[in-house]
Amino acid sequence: MNDTTTIKETNSLFPVFLKLEQLQLLIVGAGNVGLEKLNAVLLNSPATSITIVAASVHETIRAIAGRHENIIIKEEAYSEDHLTGIDIIIVAVNDKLLGRQIKIDARKRGLLVNVADTPELCDFYLGSIVKKGNLKVAVSTNGKSPTIAKRIKETLNEVLPDELDDVLLNMEKIRGKMNGSFASKVHELNHITKALSLKETPGTKNAGERKWKRIATWSLFAFFFMFTGHLLLLYAPFGDLLASIGEGIKNLDSRFYWMIAAGFLAQLVDGALGMGYGVVSTTVLMSLGVNLSAISGSIHTAEMFSSGVSGYSHYKFGNVNKKLFKALLIPGIVGAILGAYLLSSFGEQYAEYVRPLIATYTMLLGIRILIIALRKVQRKPQKVKRVGWLAGAGGFLDSFGGGGWGPLVTSTLISKGRSPRFVIGSVSITEFFVTLASALTFFAMIGVSHWQVILGLIVGGLIAAPIAARLVGKLPMKTMFIAVGVMVVIWSLRILLKAAGLF
Repeated sequence: MNDTTTIKETNSLFPVFLKLEQLQLLIVGAGNVGLEKLNAVLLNSPATSITIVAASVHETIRAIAGRHENIIIKEEAYSEDHLTGIDIIIVAVNDKLLGRQIKIDARKRGLLVNVADTPELCDFYLGSIVKKGNLKVAVSTNGKSPTIAKRIKETLNEVLPDELDDVLLNMEKIRGKMNGSFASKVHELNHITKALSLKETPGTKNAGERKWKRIATWSLFAFFFMFTGHLLLLYAPFGDLLASIGEGIKNLDSRFYWMIAAGFLAQLVDGALGMGYGVVSTTVLMSLGVNLSAISGSIHTAEMFSSGVSGYSHYKFGNVNKKLFKALLIPGIVGAILGAYLLSSFGEQYAEYVRPLIATYTMLLGIRILIIALRKVQRKPQKVKRVGWLAGAGGFLDSFGGGGWGPLVTSTLISKGRSPRFVIGSVSITEFFVTLASALTFFAMIGVSHWQVILGLIVGGLIAAPIAARLVGKLPMKTMFIAVGVMVVIWSLRILLKAAGLF
């Protein structure tokens, strides 16, 4: 009997994480492949001592080296002498013979070498890296397909939340306070982290949390319907309600469907980029001939509804950083109420002085975001201090200045290198509560009017909100940075030109 059993090939690589910053790295080659390898090293171990040897050096590599004291460039042909004092080698050249010679030279000295696109000459591979603060996951396909590794990396980047870094830091504190034997510590830590691997099944804590999330969701919808019903009954007695609705449909403004389009476009931009609702809707409504006072009041009222659906959609698609949301919420609401109260009490003349100052600041932020997007090396995220003050200023400006929550808060956070996806999602869900506080204050002080404009914006916004939230998780990081930067610059320019009497 013949044995037809086939032994399936497996990945026998042993995964390790090197303290590369304690080693001397040599990169041979300084073209496009060399640039890719250099970026990968700097992104993960930016303080590594790197020597680059190449007969010709890419201008971008030269510029990067000018910003890093730990990078030395030797613009000359490779020789075995370059291996003196080196611990590890990356070969990034298209010359197969040179790559083979470097491998031979490295083996004689007992050095590990990676030769790009030549797996048989490699002692190690450079995997695709997923990084979430202190958490780092390396993906390897055993040299078979770097493209597959890249796609898996993108998937893990979306699936793993940024809050994991906070979990790691908290676990470190818990471990430091534990007493007892090693076995008891392992048992306790396993018990604490068990929830991370449990599926949501009835009777678990996750199932209970999901139940309360459903209650919160339906409560939100109930609030919307109650609020809408209150407004309808406020302006039309119950007995005349049906007749009033019928009469209203007959008397719809001929531009009503264009108003729906304005709400759709404005929310599509705002939901995907975290800003732009006021800019887009104002521009479209002004082109339809709607007067400015109607535009201002209508936008604040309609945005309350569309931002609610937008925030809910971002939450459902996993775009919300809960810690950031909590930090923004209360200060944003307080700022919005204060801004709406002062504007209603003292008029709009002071707002015209505040908005150009903020627009100048956001213009600089927009330019900074574009510079970050166009950099070859991704910058490290910086910790944003005084987030509460930022949210308070954003809420105040949104009410008092007629808009600016997104451009101020979103652009400031993204300019610090934070992930656009989670910034936009967190800022968007907070915007609902900020806009609600602002709208309620305006209602209490000056009432509401121009219902057709409001209704058109609401209908369009409700349709666009889930589409925009879905786009945030799909757009490439660089594209989102550029789009946010451009929108901030447009918003800022519009305010500055208007203040100068040119718009």
